[in-house]
Amino acid sequence: MWQKLKKWGCYAIIIVLLPYVVTVFINGPGVMADSHVDSTVVQVQTEDGIVKMPIEEYCVGVLAKEIPASYEKEVLKAQAILVRTDVYKKIKESGSDTVLDGEFWTQKKMEQAWGIKYSQYFHKLKEAWDETEGQVLFYEDELALTPFFRLSNGCTRDAKEALGSEEYPYLKIVDCPEDIQAEKQIQTTVVDDMDAEVTSVDTAGYVLNVRVGKENVSGEEFRKNYHLTSGCFTLQRYNGKIRITTRGIGHGLGMSQYSANKMAKKGKTYQEILDYFFEGTEIKEVVEILIDAE
Repeated sequence: MWQKLKKWGCYAIIIVLLPYVVTVFINGPGVMADSHVDSTVVQVQTEDGIVKMPIEEYCVGVLAKEIPASYEKEVLKAQAILVRTDVYKKIKESGSDTVLDGEFWTQKKMEQAWGIKYSQYFHKLKEAWDETEGQVLFYEDELALTPFFRLSNGCTRDAKEALGSEEYPYLKIVDCPEDIQAEKQIQTTVVDDMDAEVTSVDTAGYVLNVRVGKENVSGEEFRKNYHLTSGCFTLQRYNGKIRITTRGIGHGLGMSQYSANKMAKKGKTYQEILDYFFEGTEIKEVVEILIDAE
């Protein structure tokens, strides 16, 4: 009797373990190692100081802050990969003691912002995160630079012009024709008169340099100083003031969330969305990055 029970126990163990053995045989041990990779604990700078939390909690908070939770699931997945890639890139470059200082929403902030839709939106973002678990964007053998913004002026920017670097050939001009029709495409701000003029723009129409008095500042610096919604802007004197007209929302480099959402509505997958905005990159698993950083 004991021998029979022992025999059946062995069969049961084999049945339970067989799917795992087959998976490892086909895909290699790395696939199993990353099954809970997003439970890694990271250090995060908050208003109350540096705290430790699971990377998932932090990154879902970043998603909540950075992209409308009402957007399509596939674009939320694409955004999740961009956020995860950025975080692990920082960990790889600075080590496991990295303190993440990017802004994110706490659960309390989400509840305040979303009200009765909190549960719906939170679970939507959590699912987007879980369904892309461990996935990051690579260019050749390195984690890619993964910028994003809300709305372009009709196309994205070329990193060679915007950043003055040839390290990111996958960040180039791509058309975003539907962005032009967006409700908040054009916005106007009026400021006090000053001696200022735009001195150079890039191919996509975003400002590279502005002369302010005798000083030259970058377009992004000027945008931040005057809290402009976009890096694509013009200056015009009007009734003793300066009228600043902007197009789009954000810096214009990387993925336009608005266009990506339109693509998702047309049936594009998150892989297709990322391939469009980051052509030449590849989605890979992050498990080896964790091993290197320890």
